[in-house]
Amino acid sequence: MKEAGDDERQLAKLEMWGYTLGFTPMAVVKCAIELEIADVLEIHGGPMKHSELSPAVGCSPQVLRRIMRYLINRRFFKQTVTVTDINNPSASMIISYAQTPLSRLLIKNGSDESMADLVVLESTPVMLAPWHRLSSRALENGGTTPFEAEHGQNLWDYNSANPGHSKLVDDGMACMARHSMAAIIDYYPEAFNGVGSLVDVGGGDGTSLRALVEACPWIRGINFDLPHVIAASPKCDADAIQHVAGDMFDTIPKADAAFLMRVLHDWSDEECVQILKKCREAIPLDTGKVIIAEAVIRDEGESEEEADKYIKDLHLTLDMVMLVHTERGKERSVEEWEDVVREAGFTRFTVKYIQAIVAVVEAYP
Repeated sequence: MKEAGDDERQLAKLEMWGYTLGFTPMAVVKCAIELEIADVLEIHGGPMKHSELSPAVGCSPQVLRRIMRYLINRRFFKQTVTVTDINNPSASMIISYAQTPLSRLLIKNGSDESMADLVVLESTPVMLAPWHRLSSRALENGGTTPFEAEHGQNLWDYNSANPGHSKLVDDGMACMARHSMAAIIDYYPEAFNGVGSLVDVGGGDGTSLRALVEACPWIRGINFDLPHVIAASPKCDADAIQHVAGDMFDTIPKADAAFLMRVLHDWSDEECVQILKKCREAIPLDTGKVIIAEAVIRDEGESEEEADKYIKDLHLTLDMVMLVHTERGKERSVEEWEDVVREAGFTRFTVKYIQAIVAVVEAYP
């Protein structure tokens, strides 16, 4: 006989199966990227028969059918079934597949919308292996990071010694930069009103700055990063973007505003204060500001929007990523950001939440 609470316990068991098999979605999505299923469908330009897709991606019809069934259930593709003989429907069914907004994010070649590079990066053995050591870090109470325990080096040194993996990291970060900057421009372009010059601190290869200058052509951009990063950055229109090499802990080029996207989460509070103080020195004290694009973890119940709840879960997940892959990095709540910003000498700050993995924090001297 069913007792009170049995339904809840059964649901808990079903939920636990999801965690037990939690690697499966990433693995199947990575498989779809490697087979270039989304690329082939995009080139085809419309629904594609199963019998056509199978040879096009080099996958057996039986295996492809099972992979597509899984991905369709996860809303990555749409399926249509056409019956050519109503008298014998089971023998005359033609299965076709079409793209969805999710599947278009898997396109590898020639798509600014793609998130394939991020999936490929995070699903590599290099990035996955340290997760098995998360409990060790917790038990050691601040001992060596899971990444360093697994690979014998921190993430940055490992990248320097392994150019192939470093390229995957660069591509993944450029992917994140494209999506984050596009969201900022779409949802909060006012952040750049009145900004004539902007220095992108830790700007990498300049992906973010190129997108910003294209959307806001009145801005003169300075892409600022370490010498080896700047040396590998693609050339830009010198009138729009200037590449400058240096160390953000020493000095930062002067501009109307300083911009940091997904940079400060790599550092401790004390190091963030140091970086922000250098940013404060680089901007005008009366009209300047620092624009920080980072995750801002919201309090429970702060927003009832479904998208915001999903974003909060992503932020907490990213905080676990920082715990595994970095020594001092973390994602911060709004209170933690306020502590860092005020400690760096800023008198006022605002937070703008947008429908993206980053929020926009603006700090004023």
